Amino acid sequence: MPSLEILGGALTAALLGYAVHRTVLQPHESLAKNAEWLAALLLLVPALPAAVLRAQIGSTLLASLVAYSAYYCSILLATIAYRLSSTHPLTIYPGPLLCKVTKLWMVYTANTGKLHEYTRQLHATYGPIVRIGPNELSVVDVDLLSRILGSEGMPKGPLWEGRRISGKRGAGAKNNRGNLIGNRYKDRHAEARKTWNRAFTPAAMKDYEPILARRAAQLIDELKQKGATGSVDLSLWLSYCIFDFMGDMVFGGGFELMHDGDRDGIYRTMVAGLHLPALTQQIPWVAPVLPYLPWVGKHMKALGQFAFKCVTKRLQEGSVTNDLFYHLLDEVPNPEKQTPFPVIMTNAVTAMLAGSDTTAVALCNTFYCVLAHPDVYQHLREEVDVAFPPGAGDPVDAAKLSSLEYLNAVINESLRLYPSIPTSLQRAPQPGTGTHQISPTLVIDERTSILVPPYVLHRDSRYFSPDPDRFWPERWLRKDDPDVVTNTSAFVPFSSGPPNCVGRPVALLSMRMILAWMVRSFEMRLVEGYDVKQWERDLRDYFALQKGPLPVVLRSRGNM
Repeated sequence: MPSLEILGGALTAALLGYAVHRTVLQPHESLAKNAEWLAALLLLVPALPAAVLRAQIGSTLLASLVAYSAYYCSILLATIAYRLSSTHPLTIYPGPLLCKVTKLWMVYTANTGKLHEYTRQLHATYGPIVRIGPNELSVVDVDLLSRILGSEGMPKGPLWEGRRISGKRGAGAKNNRGNLIGNRYKDRHAEARKTWNRAFTPAAMKDYEPILARRAAQLIDELKQKGATGSVDLSLWLSYCIFDFMGDMVFGGGFELMHDGDRDGIYRTMVAGLHLPALTQQIPWVAPVLPYLPWVGKHMKALGQFAFKCVTKRLQEGSVTNDLFYHLLDEVPNPEKQTPFPVIMTNAVTAMLAGSDTTAVALCNTFYCVLAHPDVYQHLREEVDVAFPPGAGDPVDAAKLSSLEYLNAVINESLRLYPSIPTSLQRAPQPGTGTHQISPTLVIDERTSILVPPYVLHRDSRYFSPDPDRFWPERWLRKDDPDVVTNTSAFVPFSSGPPNCVGRPVALLSMRMILAWMVRSFEMRLVEGYDVKQWERDLRDYFALQKGPLPVVLRSRGNM
């Protein structure tokens, strides 16, 4: 066997792999995230030494195996060596070895659903700045937030490119004008945000209030019937209520989960459809091909199909109310400003998921916290009963609800302990801008991303004490107590800065109204024997928190 020729071919391929890494992949990592360039680098380049070796040994299979294996191994080893070397720009920041080498470790961790807990462990071990990827840092330092999330901060990072959940029809929305959720250009995001802001003005909110009140009243009526037969899964019912409300608010109607149940699997599809994007957001370069792989992400694709049907129906039939799409589409005839359909699709999925899933889990977490703490429940009920006594009407007055101190302290405290987006607030320098200075000692280039995990930040004793892991609404009411630290600058359940959550007013109104109405209408308790620790065990961080059942016994309060 011509062993010298094989050895020479392998060495040539290995040197070529090292050269490609040193001259192309290392200084221009964006090329490795481009499917066409990556295919050329991985398939075409090693074909040259393979062809030379084939001419020497006469075997196409053996020549290809040797050349391609040596080429790939060389690139892999060179990549690992560089990421661990002292020349890497993030070398001074501590973190686990596997995180420094590859993001695949975070994919594995994300798959467990406990990424929020793992990230907290990392910060407990390594400090406020941790290297969680080859080119990514996690930061829980409130002094740095303004230059990361704030008005002086950065746009969204590449994580958002990996969260494509609108299917093929939304694939053209990336960084397009009008696309809000994943736009990485400040000017384009600001332009899209103007449209969304119009949908959440005080005047627009007035249009949504009766829609929410109707759905909240339906929830109370349904639970009065279901609760009479025993316990109910309050987690499921609250999710159904929010989903029905968002269907009314976004698309002008169409969902009736509280009445019909999830007979078409809409809600189950939505929840299951978030699992895969929670993984691909860690390695966003794989996302562009996923919609075209028939055996991958069936729930994600089903979610895209569902959104397509909703959007198509809404565009064809219009709406009798000024729903969210009325504002997003700017339904004053203007052909020159027609929104591209991929952007419409992406915005539809954004509204449906960001509005329903995150609000529902926040509401369920709040009910869990209240019911697991009977003293809090009693205090809250007393405040609600005084504000909305019998005969004074239903608790639908948005202004009065926003003025209830203890109600809002309860909501803030549940959002602090269980932010709906527990880890995935990621920012990065805008592509093409070079570097971004966060502090005198922390300057990053546009290849580096910064993650701010609210779950970790909110439980940091530097910013919330005493007992940062304890549900204690009173901490929000003791502003002048020197023994209590409640740093509102570290409280970011709706993110912060220009890319913060545009739907915050609707989410808070939903939580206030439904929580007050339920407390006013029912005597509630967790079922006998329920382990209160089970709720946290069931929580899964798949970008947004996913939850388990909350079995509750309800009894109507009669004339309340």
